[in-house]
Amino acid sequence: MAEKLFEKGLSESGSKQNIKVFSAGISAMDGDKASDNSITACKEIGLDLEDHRSSALTRATAENASAIFCMTESHRVLLHMYFELPEDAPIFLMREFLNQENKELPDPYGQSIEVYRKCRDEMKESIPSLLQWVEKNL
Repeated sequence: MAEKLFEKGLSESGSKQNIKVFSAGISAMDGDKASDNSITACKEIGLDLEDHRSSALTRATAENASAIFCMTESHRVLLHMYFELPEDAPIFLMREFLNQENKELPDPYGQSIEVYRKCRDEMKESIPSLLQWVEKNL
């Protein structure tokens, strides 16, 4: 969901930057389809996830990324631990730049469509702040 939402936001922003957006997961298996609830939650707002296939995050991808946006603080800790990334690696929470107390975005995997919708909406809310960060820092 995050990849499609970010791509849409980037497209609508009119940014002239050449940015490649893709999602990869710490525990994802290469080639898996998006969950039915992810597909449904995105379809409800006009985004198509039918052809999406998951990718496992690799050391090379993590080391070469200009920025990584993750959902939870535990994801950030695991990225540093698994890939031995420097402390100042550009890894941020998706909601890190919002002026809100709760910066975490709980993973909806395996939960109800309502949980997926809430996650989608919270991701969507974070996109403008991520785009602002990208425009200023990349």
